[in-house]
Amino acid sequence: MAEANVHVLGMTEVQRHELETVSDAENLAFYNVLDYESVAETTEVDFGGLLTAARQELDAFDGSVDAIIAHWDFPVSVITPILAAERGLPAPSLESVLKCEHKYWSRLEQRASIPECVPGFAAFDPFDDNALATIDLDFPFWVKPVKAHSSNLGFKIEDEAGFNEALVEIREHIGEIGDAFDVALSMVDMPPELKQWGGSTCLAEQFVQGTQAAPEGTVFRGRFHVHGVLDMHKDAYGTSFDRLDYPASSVPEHVQQRMIDLTERYMDHIGFDNGCFNAEFMWDEDQDQLWIIEVNTRISQSHSDLFAKVDGASNHEVAIDIALGREPRMPNREGEFAVAGQCMVFHDEDAVVTRVPTEEDKEALAQRYPGMVLTVQVHEGDRLSELPGQDSYRFVLAKFYLGADSHEELGRLHAQIAREIPFEFADENS
Repeated sequence: MAEANVHVLGMTEVQRHELETVSDAENLAFYNVLDYESVAETTEVDFGGLLTAARQELDAFDGSVDAIIAHWDFPVSVITPILAAERGLPAPSLESVLKCEHKYWSRLEQRASIPECVPGFAAFDPFDDNALATIDLDFPFWVKPVKAHSSNLGFKIEDEAGFNEALVEIREHIGEIGDAFDVALSMVDMPPELKQWGGSTCLAEQFVQGTQAAPEGTVFRGRFHVHGVLDMHKDAYGTSFDRLDYPASSVPEHVQQRMIDLTERYMDHIGFDNGCFNAEFMWDEDQDQLWIIEVNTRISQSHSDLFAKVDGASNHEVAIDIALGREPRMPNREGEFAVAGQCMVFHDEDAVVTRVPTEEDKEALAQRYPGMVLTVQVHEGDRLSELPGQDSYRFVLAKFYLGADSHEELGRLHAQIAREIPFEFADENS
């Protein structure tokens, strides 16, 4: 009989498998709360409805609710600490989470605590016809909502015409997440300078370039710890993440340590405790300048299989430990592979998907490439441009996880396998 019941919001079968590989899984029982489609595959979010449904599921559970954990972005990342606080379970405060989730609020807190690595930024109202005049940044710059899925509604702005084109799309879709985010923001006392900048606000940010890496770690009862740093490789266009590698090798260890130290200062400043995080940085090697991109208030499920392949346990270990009020534990370099990667498979034009890999296809690939795990993101009949949570530039078909002896071998295998995965498409106009 399980010693503890762990409730996971939007749990997938892949996650269930990963959770069942943690060191004391035989003493844990995992239960799903809310279905994955309603929290991660929808274009519009009913925050209040999802929160109510999650409460009802937990209330109806025939047993103890011993831990609640999250792997997904908003709304899961915000619903989880609310549910945990209501039941007296360990989790970060809602305010500290929202200080990371709200991109403008986060920039203000970063500027107050780690100003040396914060790019130039400005909030603006995308429904203001004179918004461009309020942005004191040189072209090119990025614009994005203060809350969105992935890089959705994020645009690199080269000139006034590009800004106006971006506004058309932003105005049409920003409310799909923004309205729900306003409900979450109403649950905390916002600082006066943020009152006017709700969920349908946008952020303009200085365009910065460099090599990206991400420390992932925990804060437990005030103790900060990083259990790994990952490389974040961009594609040839420089707009989408092509591959995540673990452990990081693209930036020197002393630069990785600076990233870690900056993250600790920021998390301490916002009062983040009893939770997991991953922080994304960019390093401009020529100027030896670090830029902080964002901080996420959870382990990344994209990293889970990578830690398992290299360290011998997935990062679910620490998420479960903290949620149960235990000191987080993570092995180091006890896995089967020297390096591991999450590799993306893209399609560059809009199209209708006519064939996706079958279970037999997946098994054949796994036999050719031991340890490979393929997760398909699309279904037959999907029009790529209508899928939720996509980048504004490219469409993600699938991702796969792979171990290797070196980063060089990982890169070679990524390209080779991406060509072999059997997707087929109909012309976008069909």
